[in-house]
Amino acid sequence: MSGGEEDATVDDGVSAEGDERGRPTSRKPVVVVVEPETPGNIGTIARAMKNFGLTDLKLVDPPELKEDGEAYGFAGHAREDVLPNADEVTFDEVVANYHTVGTTAITGEDDRSHERYPFKTPVELRESLKTVDAPTAIVFGREGRGLNNEELSRLDEVCSIPADDDYPVLNLGQAATVLLYELRDLTVDETQLPDTEVTRAPEADVERFHDYFGEFLEATGQREHHRAKNELLMRRLLGRAHPTEREIHSLLGTLRKANTKLEHADHLAAKYDEPVYPSE
Repeated sequence: MSGGEEDATVDDGVSAEGDERGRPTSRKPVVVVVEPETPGNIGTIARAMKNFGLTDLKLVDPPELKEDGEAYGFAGHAREDVLPNADEVTFDEVVANYHTVGTTAITGEDDRSHERYPFKTPVELRESLKTVDAPTAIVFGREGRGLNNEELSRLDEVCSIPADDDYPVLNLGQAATVLLYELRDLTVDETQLPDTEVTRAPEADVERFHDYFGEFLEATGQREHHRAKNELLMRRLLGRAHPTEREIHSLLGTLRKANTKLEHADHLAAKYDEPVYPSE
């Protein structure tokens, strides 16, 4: 397993030749597992990746993976490439470099719980990703505990596998296998992919937009808990919208000008002892 760099390496997964008409084919997602505890589950996920045409495995704070241990024993033919080539990265690197899809068994019941709502089923996620060309990471959490709310709030989309209400929680390896199976149209036979309709803006620009939006909310005097909620709502909205580079640059320019004007208004208010911008 190779060590992580300061920034996670983004493998576009796009053929240099593209499809038969010379158009670029959609990128294959990478698979990220956050703080896995059981080497066997890592091996099972690597095997599922091999089954369904994925090769890029990234691990956040994993246990030691010995070549004669459980992970390699469970990996099947993935022991030859997927598992030994796995990268160790940080959660921050994944957020900074990919369009992220967090997985969870426990979902919000309505739109008042935004960490886990709205969520897509694997089939809905597949249909959404079919038309988007962006470096994407499918993020799985820990055995038993999964991803926590703070982690989910930093990810762009949420996916959940429908299961029986009496026992909706799947084993980590099972969940990965089911989800990657449903995404197989994106990964196994690229010639069957539809035309790419949208090229998502670079993640660095999307994150810069979120920074500007946070500054804008603070400058308008919103209370801290309202700002946090609105920032999360905006992240979810952009996660579903897949903005293009042109769209995100237009929004960046608008927010930059708005923030500059608000800063100037605050300066004038202080200079002439006028009331500050009204808060809620």
